Amino acid sequence: MIVSAKEMLEKAVAGHYAVPQFNINNLEWTKSILTVCEELKVPVILGVSMGAGKYMGGYKTVAAMVYAMHDSLGITVPVALHLDHGNYDAAYECIKAGFTSIMFDGSSLPFEENLAKAKELVAVAHKLGLSIECEVGGIGGEEDGVISTGECADPEECKIIADLGVDMLAAGIGNIHGAYPANWAGLQFDVLEAIKAKTGDMPLVLHGGSGIPDDQVRKAVSMGVAKVNVNSECQWAFAAATREYIEQGKDKQGKGFDPRKLLAPGAEAIKRVCRERSEVFGCVGKA
Repeated sequence: MIVSAKEMLEKAVAGHYAVPQFNINNLEWTKSILTVCEELKVPVILGVSMGAGKYMGGYKTVAAMVYAMHDSLGITVPVALHLDHGNYDAAYECIKAGFTSIMFDGSSLPFEENLAKAKELVAVAHKLGLSIECEVGGIGGEEDGVISTGECADPEECKIIADLGVDMLAAGIGNIHGAYPANWAGLQFDVLEAIKAKTGDMPLVLHGGSGIPDDQVRKAVSMGVAKVNVNSECQWAFAAATREYIEQGKDKQGKGFDPRKLLAPGAEAIKRVCRERSEVFGCVGKA
């Protein structure tokens, strides 16, 4: 069932596990993720970045694909279709397109502007029964042209945004989009603890979930993180499996060039990542 993320995240907070957000980039991504989550009875958030939305033909195209595939595959677990790191305009576009959840990322804006736009979008989303995520601080690296050094969030600013009634809060705690450098200092758990003290039962979101050591992820979940985002890890796995298939010359054997065969190893690799991450997040059987 395609729903907002609100209820699944509230259950995650109460149950001390995290709901995965697996980003989708095409049909293969979507099918692999939905299939595994149904198999493992995992509630899931399908994340769509602005870049991925454009690549797939627009948010309406993405929504049509997800809704149709959800029905044709007979998916019964809760599924939220969520805009990831959206700006103000993209948030409204996804609302109109039929998304059930949005993220407004105003972290690169002056805080007062972030606050004002977040307040407006929270009211609009809740009036329509949608869930909304906002961000404070910076997630290191680059996402859709927004570059951040990964500054940690101010707990006081987190409280102010949380008090707007957002359904989930992304707060920078040293996490990074993409590959983590060898000299990465790790998650700043003292910052996470301070944010949690200010925001109470607010579901917190850990962006940049690809590459964080499992023990740090589990600790973050135990401290109030109720949603962990995974995108790069699926991309790495897909690329590696596809490269192996081609380097072994399988694309030249029979009809191995058929895209259904060419992309199959990558799709299976995504399934493996979904299973592994779901185990670490503690969400298997929680749907």
